[in-house]
Amino acid sequence: MGQNRSGSWTFLTNHSHVLLCLLRDPSVRIRDIAREVDITERAVQRIIADLDESGYIERIRDGRNNTYRVFTDLHLRHPIEKHRTISDLVKMVFGESSQ
Repeated sequence: MGQNRSGSWTFLTNHSHVLLCLLRDPSVRIRDIAREVDITERAVQRIIADLDESGYIERIRDGRNNTYRVFTDLHLRHPIEKHRTISDLVKMVFGESSQ
């Protein structure tokens, strides 16, 4: 913890980190995502809203909790990697057998 706050950086964005957390555990709590990604709960909420508004995820209400569906066939957003899909990102990070 604290890596990003101490001036370190990573190759993937917080948006991709949150998305990967949702893929790994569709019913993960915002608090747990925030702890793992090392950002605030409010930042996680904003990122989830961005991903939802852009059509990359769907929020499914499950009582008091949310479950998330990630659309892995959608393409990444930046022009450099737009030829790749979310599925490609998942395979790169978690390996071939992760989905």
